[in-house]
Amino acid sequence: MSGLQILQFLNHLKVERGYSPHTLRAYLNDLDQFAGYLAHGVRALRLSAEEPKTKASFEVLQAASKDQVRAFLAHVQTAGGSARTSARKLASLRSAYRFFVRMEWMDDNPAQLVKSPKLRHHLPEVLSIPDAAKLMEAPDLGEPLGLRDRALLETLYSSGVRASEAVSMRVDDLDLARGWVRVFGKRSKERLAQLGSCAVKAIEDYLPVRVALLQKDHDRLFVNFRGGPLTTRSVQRIIEKHVRAVLPGRYEITPHTLRHTFATHLLDGGADLRAVQELLGHESLSSTQIYTHMSIDHLKEVYRRAHPHA
Repeated sequence: MSGLQILQFLNHLKVERGYSPHTLRAYLNDLDQFAGYLAHGVRALRLSAEEPKTKASFEVLQAASKDQVRAFLAHVQTAGGSARTSARKLASLRSAYRFFVRMEWMDDNPAQLVKSPKLRHHLPEVLSIPDAAKLMEAPDLGEPLGLRDRALLETLYSSGVRASEAVSMRVDDLDLARGWVRVFGKRSKERLAQLGSCAVKAIEDYLPVRVALLQKDHDRLFVNFRGGPLTTRSVQRIIEKHVRAVLPGRYEITPHTLRHTFATHLLDGGADLRAVQELLGHESLSSTQIYTHMSIDHLKEVYRRAHPHA
């Protein structure tokens, strides 16, 4: 998509909102698909989300109406997109048009009054405490990459950080004596993530190996077998490898599963919801409250098994 207005909007997201390159690409793709729909109709939605082929100007977006926004969202779902995908695209359009109005390039936001699709809230997958322990113990500590994998898995599980936050960690961000690491979350928001004793020990064992693996000049904590920084995709592959070894059939386990597991195990252990919110780096308590449902389900199961008249 071309146009000075579009570039200024993306720059606003990058500089003022602190959005990542991945998020910027998602916004650009959403705007491009909507512009393609306005110019070419439903067939534009069949284009690959990875390589949008419809290039449209700001003027095309400027002429859109509320009914066209609503029709676009309906066609997104008709073309196979989920309600969540449709809601995300609406959020992109609202944000862009809000910026255009603020810059006085438009008088009204055609996406503002369009209702977002209702979303089903699915409880996230979590590991039981025994399964989490199996996964932590899966890496072969006789191998350099096994030491790295143990440190990575323990960090994800004991701190609840996102995969993107883990791969962005620098050695200087660590304070192993106090058991924490500085991370930069969404919108570059800084927080201190806690590291349990198992994670601290695993990182201490890994650090000499990191020095031996390092072949490129960078300060990232987690490195790949070539010595370069680990990527989020690599984190997923590492988890998949060890899940296959010790938890056969559990192919849905992702880095985010460990984040969900971290939060759920804290709440099951009696942690305060607001404390978990801070540890996860959630801006809103509502983002954390989904875990209370999981904890309640756990309590119901404990009650059912323990009470004689349950």
